[in-house]
Amino acid sequence: MTAAPMSQTAPPAAPRVRPAAAMRLLRLELRRNVMLWMLPAVLALFWLITYRPAMAHPPLWNIRAMMMQTNASAVFVPTVVGAAAWLGSREARNGMTDLLAGTSRPRWARQLAGWAATTCWALLAYAGCVAALYTVTAQQGAWGGPLWWPVAVGAAGLPAFSALGFAAGALRPSRFTAPLTAVGAFLALELSAQFIHGDDSAWQISPLVAGPWELGADQGVATFYRYLPDLPIAQLMFLGGLTAALLGILGLPVGSGGRRLRRGAAALTTVGLLAAVAATALAGTGRLDPHGMIAIPTLHRVGNDRAVPYTPVCGTTSIPVCLHPAYSTYLPTVTAALEPVLRELADLPGAPARIDQAAAIYRQDPNNGVIISREGPAAIGTPPTLRVLLPFQSGRSMTAAELGSALRADTGRDIVNWVLNIGRDGVSEAQLAVAEAVLATSTLPAGTPAATAAARFAALPSDRRHAWLTEHIAALRAGQVTLDELP
Repeated sequence: MTAAPMSQTAPPAAPRVRPAAAMRLLRLELRRNVMLWMLPAVLALFWLITYRPAMAHPPLWNIRAMMMQTNASAVFVPTVVGAAAWLGSREARNGMTDLLAGTSRPRWARQLAGWAATTCWALLAYAGCVAALYTVTAQQGAWGGPLWWPVAVGAAGLPAFSALGFAAGALRPSRFTAPLTAVGAFLALELSAQFIHGDDSAWQISPLVAGPWELGADQGVATFYRYLPDLPIAQLMFLGGLTAALLGILGLPVGSGGRRLRRGAAALTTVGLLAAVAATALAGTGRLDPHGMIAIPTLHRVGNDRAVPYTPVCGTTSIPVCLHPAYSTYLPTVTAALEPVLRELADLPGAPARIDQAAAIYRQDPNNGVIISREGPAAIGTPPTLRVLLPFQSGRSMTAAELGSALRADTGRDIVNWVLNIGRDGVSEAQLAVAEAVLATSTLPAGTPAATAAARFAALPSDRRHAWLTEHIAALRAGQVTLDELP
């Protein structure tokens, strides 16, 4: 008697995930997702860390959009990573790994549904935050249109944060994984910016970075010239690759699914890692362009270097002062601070017919700083239009009182120095004395002949000073007037 041959049966095919079943699983995850209960905390943190500081600045799209990208990342990283890590460790924490292994859906599919639900709730909260900030900014009369590249980078970071948390929770399940991962991810993100040195640092790939890190949210960036998409494109590529790699890692363990599924997960991980590495390398080739943005040669388009056309807004001062319309909220402060000086200089031979706000030029400093200077010549045309940088273009935030003081001390002095030709062909004591009297300052050493002459000239009635300047301005500009000749 011979034994009957055993039948050769093929291994069972991996279950196919149907779209309808996947949507039912996603809806179930959306209803019981812990990220839903985190939304009030997210909105409160956004209001405290992002919205309030942004509203403290003038209504400028560049300032508020760049601040939103930087600060919103700090808001969403700990919350999204923590929620995703808690969900990623759910099966192991509840002792359900073996029980769920016999279900019709692969483990990877269940994990992707949990990740997608967490990401959806995070994106919904982010969209609401962006809508609130941008709506208020538009209602406040911000010039130009909103910047969407910072919004896109912030949105692309949420799937990556969620994938990071899920991978950590699934691979190292513990009740401590969620808080430790959330805190670790937040610290790692914040510390990444501290490694940025110069404009060619690969660390600029961090989603915290919306422009040159040394400038912060500088008001001159993306105002006179377009916002360059070079760095945001590299960041989107990096975040997309990081998301793919982390989700692929979830599908690599043996229990995640069949062999075919794991091969697909391995391919996804490889492609994601290659994309992230390539994006980081691209960010390392970025250079600070003259207009204050990071230009990456491989991604840069020459058309983005064109200036944005605008019609200036001008104040009613003795010599008209004209600003870029994005800075129109500053116009009352500028005109009030400069009018006393402009009144002294109006109608003098060689005085400017108008004063225009100039664009800034940015240059990397060897000591990891940025040097800001005026773009183009100091004066153009006949009669001359004087072009000046204003204090709020220096990259620092100022109160109204600080701005008025800086306008009188810096911008006013620049205007007087140009009219009196101070510094271009040397300087005479008479020029310094007249400048001191016109500016109504006391920076000359007390008791010196120049300080005495300045006080004597400042004591004259304004009409007498103006008449004397009209008659002697040419000789004064040439350095041919002595202190004794001052009235």
